[in-house]
Amino acid sequence: MAVISHRSDPPSRIHPEPPQTLEIDHFDRLPDSILLLVFNKIGDVKALGRCCVVSRRFHSLVPQVDNVVVRVDCVISDDDSSSLSSIKSRSAASSGSFSAIFRLVVGGIVKPLQALGQFLGTKRSSCGGSGSSSLSISGDDDGGEIEQGGVTHHSPTQVLKNFDEIRYLRIELPSGELGIDDGVLLKWRAEFGSTLDNCVILGASSVIQPNPMRISQACDTTVVEASASDDNGSIPESFYTNGGLKLRVVWTISSLIAASARHYLLQPIIAEHKTLDSLFLTDSDGQGVLCMNRDQLEELRVKPLSASSASKRTLVPALNMRLWYAPTLELPDGTVLKGATLVAIRPSESKKEVSDISWVSSAFEEPYETAAKMLVKRRTYCLEMNSF
Repeated sequence: MAVISHRSDPPSRIHPEPPQTLEIDHFDRLPDSILLLVFNKIGDVKALGRCCVVSRRFHSLVPQVDNVVVRVDCVISDDDSSSLSSIKSRSAASSGSFSAIFRLVVGGIVKPLQALGQFLGTKRSSCGGSGSSSLSISGDDDGGEIEQGGVTHHSPTQVLKNFDEIRYLRIELPSGELGIDDGVLLKWRAEFGSTLDNCVILGASSVIQPNPMRISQACDTTVVEASASDDNGSIPESFYTNGGLKLRVVWTISSLIAASARHYLLQPIIAEHKTLDSLFLTDSDGQGVLCMNRDQLEELRVKPLSASSASKRTLVPALNMRLWYAPTLELPDGTVLKGATLVAIRPSESKKEVSDISWVSSAFEEPYETAAKMLVKRRTYCLEMNSF
């Protein structure tokens, strides 16, 4: 008698297990060039520091980023940097690691000069008092230079030294150095090589924002007059007697001091990063912009700047200035500038054509670009200033 045995199939044959595969890291499939493109879009030094500690690959790629933005968020005083040398010697060993950037919270820049107080009075409040010039960035690690309130401060030079190929660098201060009254407009833009190349200053004693009811009408017309009662563009006599001229002189000197102080502070960064093509040092208020292109950066490396003997800033050379003024300037969008003033500045020894003012009207973004274009059509007043 035949015996038939029945054996059920093992579960593995009925429900076969999926083949085991290794997990794929999709970032590993991206070429380095794509990752560098992403990192360059990020730009911010704090975010790049965080990326740096994600993986060894990121750690090796981040130093190759060529577009870096350093945002400063606190002002400290040079009084707090007196112990810099002792802290430096203590932290030299730990400050070399690029991964330390991950722990940095971008910190402070010292307001350039106590001399500004002589011109402008009370400064804006900050994390610290005003002192002589220095740059610092704060963090929470032990590898910094100055400790203040439990936060360690680092110089941008120390943070940026780990980047090997920076071409475009932007440093943004928490606010402008010039403590101006509410409602007053003051903007400047300066270009430097080893010394001042040019500077444009736009100011107004007050700004009246547009009336929404008038905007639609203003958009259909081109404003060609600055004031119905002052069509010839001349400066009224009251400008000289009521302190208007003195105030404009204060604006001009203060803006030049702020610009020259910023320029002085950038020396170590420019010297170390020879790949730089452009450098901008601006502020979150949009008050002042110092910019340098590749030729100007190279000029500073070849020809050292002349420092002011009185303070830590670049010496401002003898200047030729052109001034335009309008008691009232109404812009196409309805904004009204009272006491609108535009000052274009170049060194007296500049070989550039004096009559060329094309660079003046393009110094600012709208709506102030339009304001500059309207002002340069008015009567021009020439002034001179000695080196300081």
